[in-house]
Amino acid sequence: MSAENNQAGPGRRVVRRRERQAVPRSRVVKFVLTEQEYGELRGAAQRLGLAHGAYAAEVALAAARQVCPPMPDPLREALVELMRVSAQIRRIGVNLNQAVAALNATGQAQGNLVPYADYCVRTVRRIDGIAEAVRRRLR
Repeated sequence: MSAENNQAGPGRRVVRRRERQAVPRSRVVKFVLTEQEYGELRGAAQRLGLAHGAYAAEVALAAARQVCPPMPDPLREALVELMRVSAQIRRIGVNLNQAVAALNATGQAQGNLVPYADYCVRTVRRIDGIAEAVRRRLR
């Protein structure tokens, strides 16, 4: 995928496309990969936020020029992982909301509702704070 994901408020996701090449590429090179090789290529491209073809072109050109191919930025990878974790925790919040709805409907709390709610709030704030600190370092 050639997009970079950013958070824009609670539950919203903004997708930004990478800028195009200054000079369009007019030549096509075709090669065939096994499923495993394609998976590796796709994963590497995703880690860099590049489309599959763009990544393949960059790596092939780096080899032709005898230079190092593009490498993932560890901070950017950390930010992506933090954003994934943050989304998971928000889903936990949905489950918590459902438990509260059940409490409202039945009048009986299910399990340790209050400690669970407190844990969710603290964890979300902590993850969001870490993600923001990493995002600032990437600027």
